[in-house]
Formats: sequence, C-alpha cells, structure tokens
Amino acid sequence: MFALVDANSFYCSAEQVFRPAWRDKAIIVLSNNDGCIVAANKAAIALGIKKFQPYFKARSLCERYGIIVCSSNYELYADLSHKMMQVIGRFAPEQHIYSIDETFLDFNDCLQTIPSLAIHAQKIRRAVWKETRLPVCVGIGKTLTLAKVANHVAKKWPGFRGVCALDDPNFMQQVFDRLSPIDVWGIGNKTSKKLVEQGINTIQKLRETNLKRLPKSLFNVELQRTINELNGIPCKLWDGIRADKLQIFSTRSMGKRITDIENLQQALAKHIAIAAAKARQQHSLCGTLLLFASSSPFDQNPISYRVTIHFSQATNDTSQLLNALSESINQLFDASVHYYKVGVGLLNLSNTKHQQFDLFNTHQLNSPLMNVLDSINQRYGNNSAFFATQGIQENWAMRRELLTPQYTTQWCDIPKIGC
Repeated sequence: MFALVDANSFYCSAEQVFRPAWRDKAIIVLSNNDGCIVAANKAAIALGIKKFQPYFKARSLCERYGIIVCSSNYELYADLSHKMMQVIGRFAPEQHIYSIDETFLDFNDCLQTIPSLAIHAQKIRRAVWKETRLPVCVGIGKTLTLAKVANHVAKKWPGFRGVCALDDPNFMQQVFDRLSPIDVWGIGNKTSKKLVEQGINTIQKLRETNLKRLPKSLFNVELQRTINELNGIPCKLWDGIRADKLQIFSTRSMGKRITDIENLQQALAKHIAIAAAKARQQHSLCGTLLLFASSSPFDQNPISYRVTIHFSQATNDTSQLLNALSESINQLFDASVHYYKVGVGLLNLSNTKHQQFDLFNTHQLNSPLMNVLDSINQRYGNNSAFFATQGIQENWAMRRELLTPQYTTQWCDIPKIGC
C-alpha cells in the first residue's frame, strides 16, 4: 500500500502558519513580479477568484471582499516544505518527495505493524499540523495512481476529515462509479474528452476498458499503465514518476528594466547558477548552453537576442558556464534595448555516468568545488555562497511588493513572542 500526502493550498497555508489571524481568511499568492494568481485557498475561490488570471483583473474583487494578497515568499515555502517532509517521512520506511507539497510513502514493508491505515493517516495529519501548522490530506491505495485518487477524495469529498483509504472493495466501487477519467492522475483534458466520446465517463468504465478496441489515437503505453494501476497492478515506480529533465531552463522577467551590460551579465549569471545546480542535482552534464535576453513582447518594437554555445566536453561546472557567458555577453547587449526578460537553457544533457572526455580539453570539471558550493547552499539556504559574477545588489530582481516576512530564513524576520 502507498500513501500520497498533499498539503492543502500549500502557498496560502504557508502564509497562515505565522499569522493565526489569517487562518479563516481568503488568501491569494501572486507569481513573479506580482503578475498572476498562482495560488488561492478555498475561501478565495468561493468569492470568485480564478487561479492563473492576471492580478490586475482580480484587484477590485480582492479589495471589495478584503482578500489577503501576498507576493510569492519562496524562501518561506521551501523551508516549511522541508520541515513538513521530515515529519511525514517518520511514518514509513520509504518516502519519495514528488513536489514542494506532495510526497509518497511506501507501507509495503511494514503493513503488519500498522493495524489501521486510516488511523495511521490521521496520525500523520495530526503530527504535521502540530509541528508545522500545515493542513494536509492523505490518500492511501494499492498503487501510486490509486493513492492519488484516494487523495482527491480525501480533499474534495466532505466527511472524510482529510483521509481516504481505498482498501475496501465495496467503497472502491462507489468511488470509481462517481469519479470521471479527468480525476485520474496522468489523464489530461484532451485524453479525457476522447474517452468520454467513447462512452468511458467513469473510472470504473476506464478500469474495464480494453484499449486495443479503441481508436489508435487513444492507445498508448502510458494509458495502459494507468488502467493497470487502477486495477491494483503496480506499474509506476519512484524512478518513473519523476524522470530526469532532458532540458533545464531558468528564466525570469525583471522587476526593473536592465539597461547596462553589467546588470545584464549579473542577471544571466544568476540563472546560470540556478540551472547548473539543478543539473548537478540530477547528475546531468550540459553539452549546449543557450543564453537569451529580450525586451517586453508588449513594447512597440520588441527585440530579442540569443546566443548558443557548444562545449567540446559536456559540463555542469558553474564556473565554466560563467566563463562562456563572459565571452558572449557582448553579443547579447544592445545599449538601445531596455531588457525585460532574460534566461538560460542547458541543452543536450547527458548523464555523468556516461561522460565523454576530450583529450585536448584543458578545462576539467572542478567537482569538489561544486560539491562544496551545493552543500553550503543546501545547508544554509540558496545563495549563501555564490560567484561574484552574480553581483551582490540585484537591482533587477523580481518585484515582490506584497512580500510577507521570511520568518524562518532571515534573522530580522524571526517571530517575536510576548510573554
């Protein structure tokens, strides 16, 4: 049996942790530069807020109903997520962190020690709330897909108190008859519509489907795996649900337009550092570096520049990537352009296990330095250690005018308790 533990409206819930007075209030969280609504709790949605719409369209609605609006506090979210995952990990011998607010647990090696999975799940919820003040829902099933379905029921259906275990055949039948294919993990809108056109409008009908009798446009290996999982046959493993990325990009719109070459280089260097750290995390090497910078697409005459750099020997060394940036920055800079968006892409990725060396390449990877850099940043927080090329004062940094205190990562923001 597997469990999926998922935080409820994680960004909004994280904003409420150190603000008890906000816990019953409608809250939304904005994207980079306070552009779009990326998170909204149930109270905000009930008032008419729609996720992923531009904030300026919802501003009057927020003011009318007193909806609390926050800029994305990524530092706070990452730290609270780490604490939440540590608490959840105590309840099973194996844990797989799927995203910032979702994690899977594997109970298959300890089922005999758990008299009731539902009670065990309630203990998880209570422990997470007690130690982090984050509300979570727990779904339990025989496969990862069934655990995801159970989590959907725990979160959406009333009366379950945040826990659903699909371990009773009669109850499972009721769930499968009420839910549609769109509620199944891995089935998107297009596939769901095609299934409904074929008369497959419930999970139960999907479980009984023989794909070979359907149009070829619907027959694929991934959908067959999903059907097998819905029938209790495990097909998805930890390695399969989160494959290594084939390309890594880091891009950002600027809070303030960039007009000089120094700030442009610093901004690109920042994104190179982010992308390189992600590559090292998944043990990948970059064969091609893409650099791009542009004005706003809404400018009267939008301008965009890009440079592609190929390496004779693939690398994930930040210093080598920064050297490539220094040699190419003049090709990206134009004094007449007010840069609004910059970014980098690591392409042609390969695994470090299959690294192809170059006899004539004198620039070798400095893996020990990169390991020290990553370990410092993992222990003390992002950008605790960085290359000077990134600059110290980020005048171009994203706009976060509604940023709440970084309670757990900034000394000056540590909550003060009156006794």
